[in-house]
Amino acid sequence: MARPLRVEFTGAFYHVMNRGNAGDSIFKNKKDRERFLECLEKAVERYSLKIHTYCLMGTHYHCLVETLEPNLSKAMQWIHVSYAAYFNRKRNRVGHLFQGRFKSILVEADEYLKELSRYIHLNPVRAKMVESPALYAWSSYGAFIGKIKTPKWLETEWLLSQFGRTTKVAKEHYKDYVESVKIEELENPEKDLTAGFILGSTDFVDWVKDRYLSLQEDEKEIPQLKKLKPRVELETIIKLVAKEFGCDEKIIVSKGRKKNMPRDMAIYLARDLIGESGVKLGESFGRISGSGITVRYINFLSEVRKTPKLKERVDRLRSRIINN
Repeated sequence: MARPLRVEFTGAFYHVMNRGNAGDSIFKNKKDRERFLECLEKAVERYSLKIHTYCLMGTHYHCLVETLEPNLSKAMQWIHVSYAAYFNRKRNRVGHLFQGRFKSILVEADEYLKELSRYIHLNPVRAKMVESPALYAWSSYGAFIGKIKTPKWLETEWLLSQFGRTTKVAKEHYKDYVESVKIEELENPEKDLTAGFILGSTDFVDWVKDRYLSLQEDEKEIPQLKKLKPRVELETIIKLVAKEFGCDEKIIVSKGRKKNMPRDMAIYLARDLIGESGVKLGESFGRISGSGITVRYINFLSEVRKTPKLKERVDRLRSRIINN
């Protein structure tokens, strides 16, 4: 199974979900759902999470999670292991309860959290389990509209603040926002995912890529990384870098010469734009190792960050390559 790409940082928002193994139920009764919510409550305290929205269906669950520390994987692993141990022990059962690794979508909160919360709260309605989300007891919707007392571990203030200055007005507006939409016209906000795991604007995607993905290897088991790379040919990079420096292309692809700026820039841009592994790229730059590509990339990146004129030159050349 392909390993999902996880980008974890302080203040990140995620849509987290998982299903029962082979489509089986993970919640059989009221007690099961109560225990899962207890696991969420404990995880909030143990891992400094904020749960903004949740919905427990029969075979799966959805949560909108904010991490105050870069620890989503550890937190979700603890929740799954704790709940599965309870579930299996109660039924004298062995084996996996959940369908492999959990799925997480990294979300640009300001743009998409409202839509996602609505979509999650309307899950039971879309599944024709209830006619109104207010009738479903196992989601956070009741707390958002004032039907039930808000659990201490559930974060509602941030989302409600987007709907009004006072709590009363915000709850009324949120209720209207959720219940006024026609179910048959409701679109999944995640229809426009980037690389299968980022939901946000172009600027947000670029920020995530530059800040958290630029130094990661494009391993075969993490196919999402390649989807974040523009379609660029190595030959194009080498050709345009050679033109930029007025040098022969052989200087770029041949190893041996020290302080070879054209070669270092070409390696940096190739590593950044093509989406191939360091090992694969190394074959085209004098058969150097994958670690050699990574070292050159990191060193050049350090120079770019501390040299404004070099950054301008790199950005200008990158744009020229992408638009070639």
